Amino acid sequence: MVTVVAFTFAIEATAAGHGPITGNPLVEIPAGPFVFGRDDGPDNERPQRLLQGRAFAINRTEVTNRQYRDFVDATGHRSAFYAGHPLLGLDDHPVVGVSWGDADAFCLHYGLTLPSEQQYERAARGSEGQAFPWGKAPPDARHVNAGAATCCSGDAADGYAMTAPAMSFAGGASAEGVLNLLGNVWEWTSDLYAPYSAEGAATGAKSYRVLRGGSWNSDRIHLTTTYRLAYDPDFRFSANGGFRCARSGK
Repeated sequence: MVTVVAFTFAIEATAAGHGPITGNPLVEIPAGPFVFGRDDGPDNERPQRLLQGRAFAINRTEVTNRQYRDFVDATGHRSAFYAGHPLLGLDDHPVVGVSWGDADAFCLHYGLTLPSEQQYERAARGSEGQAFPWGKAPPDARHVNAGAATCCSGDAADGYAMTAPAMSFAGGASAEGVLNLLGNVWEWTSDLYAPYSAEGAATGAKSYRVLRGGSWNSDRIHLTTTYRLAYDPDFRFSANGGFRCARSGK
């Protein structure tokens, strides 16, 4: 069993880096061992193991509607399905209504990729495998934009009926200062959905991709750093699914 310890974090310390996406810096995550997977949760999160991770960087926040619109204007790629929506389409809120291919194309345009499951989990859990980015305390309105106690309805008690601005919920930041790794919107990863292999990575050639992190209408069961959701990569009509990008280290 791996002992989980609390982290003290300061957003300003590591999130002040630079990156190709205007207004969304890349936060450096150092190389080193980290806990991946979980033995006391759903079967598809097992087994838990200690992996040696490479350094990488990940966007501080989800990609916003404004940032996605800049990409559309520059490339002619199709707009997000909810572009212009009175709540979901607000400039500083995370973009939703994008397929896996849309998200992948955005990241590639900026010389980045979608994060792998391992990268997402390391960013969200820290190196010690904590259940939440901020530590041990259960999710509440200070930490996360979440849904009602019973899945899957929105709950405005946290201040937002649907998505929140990408820079919201500073109390839920990770040890390195990454925001909204839980809640707000589900996030596409680069991985195909399959059981974990002995090396701790997903294997197989199934047609589903993995979403991580839960969203504004998720209950507490879905708001953990290990929860894995298999999803149709071609579906672009989800009002609670977005993404962020990553850069792998050398």
